[in-house]
Parts: sequence; structure tokens; C-alpha cells
Amino acid sequence: MAAQTSAPAGGRETAPRRRRGAASVWQPYLMLAPALILLLAFTIYPILAAGYMSLFKINMATQQQMVWAGLDNYRELFASGLFRQVMKNTFIFAFGTTPFSVGLALFLAVQLNKRFRGSALFRTVFFYPTVIPMMSAATIWLFMYTPQYGVIGRILALFGVAEVNLLGNSATALPAIMLMTVWKEAGYFMLFYLAGLQNLPEELYEAADLDGASGWAQFRFLTLPLLMPTTLFVTTVSLINAFKTVDQLFLMTAGGPNNATNLLLYHLYEQAFSFYDRGKAAALTVILVGILMILAIIQNQWVDKRIHYH
Repeated sequence: MAAQTSAPAGGRETAPRRRRGAASVWQPYLMLAPALILLLAFTIYPILAAGYMSLFKINMATQQQMVWAGLDNYRELFASGLFRQVMKNTFIFAFGTTPFSVGLALFLAVQLNKRFRGSALFRTVFFYPTVIPMMSAATIWLFMYTPQYGVIGRILALFGVAEVNLLGNSATALPAIMLMTVWKEAGYFMLFYLAGLQNLPEELYEAADLDGASGWAQFRFLTLPLLMPTTLFVTTVSLINAFKTVDQLFLMTAGGPNNATNLLLYHLYEQAFSFYDRGKAAALTVILVGILMILAIIQNQWVDKRIHYH
């Protein structure tokens, strides 16, 4: 009889256990569900929708219906001299600003990581451009570049250099925008380098001092390799930001003069909201996403595997 009554009791105990086991299996997916829904709604779906729209002719100015175009939007873009100039400007901007932003951030972090009176003040001063909104920063630099009134023109005049309308000259407009971008970004990246420097093991530097290693040797063979994960991160962020640059262009140059500062995202904006060509705008979106994906693949599959994480 005891054996007969124990079986139902055992059966009643296993059912809750099974429910708990099933719940534990689904719990990770349920916790990931909100982030996955947001990813699908605001990242995956817009990318797929842009890819679909890029295959049609959609001109909002003429109110015409969507007309199947296949790859015609891409062919027209790649055959356009303006698009080639935009891509050239974008790559010059991205691969021109990134080394200077990262290099300046590293230099500032190394100097400000030393203990001296007023170091906190200098850290605040160099970080301050980061907290300024981009449009405010663009306004400041627009005034600095203004002929006859700007600070930069007056400084150049002290050295006998003739005043140049930096934003109105095709040869100097893009470098002027790049200079402002480096000023805006360097302080932000400096914080990451400061955090990395303060987490480096001191015993390695003590051992290097005992071995008689110079300061440059310690920086080259200890600091730089140990900071490579940080360098990878800030480099990736800087490149992505460069390909997404648009705010300062609205206020400072509007892509001019003669499209000398017309970058990819600004060109996309023009196609969508100035020329009302949503088909080409969608094709430009696909191209931009493709470039960013290539950068991410290079980071994850090639660069990341060659970096030592401590």
C-alpha cells in the first residue's frame, strides 16, 4: 500500500519541476525579447525596407507611383561624377580625421595621466568640446572661420599670411571641417585612453624601470600594445562617426563650395528631401550600411584577432 501511495506523490512533484525546467529554458529568450524586438523594428526592418525601395523609381515631387527599376538607381549613382566626388570626400574625411582624432586623444591622455597641479582642470578643458552640441560647435567654428572677423584669420595675419575664406574655397573647405571635427572628438576619445592608462599594471613599468628602459621604450613596447583594445574601439567609433557626419555641414557649408564638402550622408539627405528621389536615397542608404558592415567585419574578423586583451 505504501508503494501504491508514493507513486502519485512522486507524480505530483515532477510536474512542477517540469514546468520550472521549461520556464528556465525559455527565460533567456524572454529576457532577450525586448532588445530583439527593438533591433528588428528599428534596425533590421529599416535596412530591408531601404533595400526594397532602392529597386524602385520613387519621385515624391511628381507624385508618381513606384516603378520597378531593378539596379538602375545603383547604376545611375555609380555613373554620376557627383557621387564619385561625394565618396572621395567621404573617404578623405573619414581616414583623415580618424588618425588625428585618435592620435591627439592618446597624446592628451598620456600627458594628463601624469600627476601635476591643475591636471583635473586641463582634463575638463580638453573634454569640454565633447559636451557642446554639434550645431553649437559648428556655430563657434563658423565664426572663427569668418573672413575679417574670425580668430583664425587674425592669427594667420600675425604671421603675414594673406586672409583666406577657408569655408568658401574648394581647396580648404574640407580640411577646415576636418579640423573642427578633430577638435570635437579628441576629448571624448581621451577619456577612454585615460581609463585604459589607469588600469595598466604598474608592476610592468616598475620592471621596465629596473631594466633601464627609457620612457619612449616603455611607451612603445608596453603602453601602445596594452592600449590596443582601446585604440580599436575609438578608431571604430571615429570611422563610424565620420561616415555619419552631416550636422555641421548644414550650418557651415551646405556641401559646398562646388560640392567640396558634400559627404555621403548629406548627399543622401539631398536626394531624399531636396530632390525627393526616394529611390536613390534608399540606394545610398544601402551603400552606407554596406560600408559600415565592411568596417565591422574588418574589425571583428581581422583586427580584433591580432589584439592582445589583458
